[in-house]
Amino acid sequence: MYRPSDFPPFAVTVDLVVLTVRGDELCALLVRRGEAPYRGRWALPGGFVQVAESVDAAAGRELVEETGVSGLHLEQLGTYGEPGRDPRMRVVSVAYLALAPDLPVPVAGTDAAGAAWVPVEEVSSLAFDHARILEDGVERARAKLEYTPLGTAFCGAEFTVAELRRVYEIVWGVSLDPRNFHRKVTGVAGLLSPTGESTSRDGGRPAALYRRGGAEVLYPPLVRAPVS
Repeated sequence: MYRPSDFPPFAVTVDLVVLTVRGDELCALLVRRGEAPYRGRWALPGGFVQVAESVDAAAGRELVEETGVSGLHLEQLGTYGEPGRDPRMRVVSVAYLALAPDLPVPVAGTDAAGAAWVPVEEVSSLAFDHARILEDGVERARAKLEYTPLGTAFCGAEFTVAELRRVYEIVWGVSLDPRNFHRKVTGVAGLLSPTGESTSRDGGRPAALYRRGGAEVLYPPLVRAPVS
């Protein structure tokens, strides 16, 4: 029969991959650690789950405490529990993902030395195994644009196909053929709703304006494929 003393110290944490589009770049929310281990290194927001709270509640609390950002919809991304991932003790982390537009400039909390939006392509080294978690989060976010209308959330209330295409190019990190993309998005039932108006703000010939349609799932999905 096992006794509590048979097990080493063990803890559960939450880590948060929060992504947005800023200045034509896909950016991740990072905090600079103010305490050991990895003091001074960039990391994902997160922390220990308290005894009397759920992991979902811990994720929301840590986001507010470390960055001042609140009210985001967080979905579970995965669980990370490799031995040695935290030098303090055995730690299992439940990671969460949020991808949303118009997120504010973060404000570092009491246990963080700084907080900032950092372009994903410029992230070189993170504390713990956060580089792997961030990579998984970016891939999940890219997949969400394939099968949900999330990309339209990064456009204005009325937008052109070219403006929507730019969102996909930024998040996917690829260049897309304009004609092929136009054919695909206008062929997805319920993704776009024509306004009957047009604009020349993209330059060149007037382009049709659209609003987001009522679809919650895209069929057929918008499959990623770089265009040569």
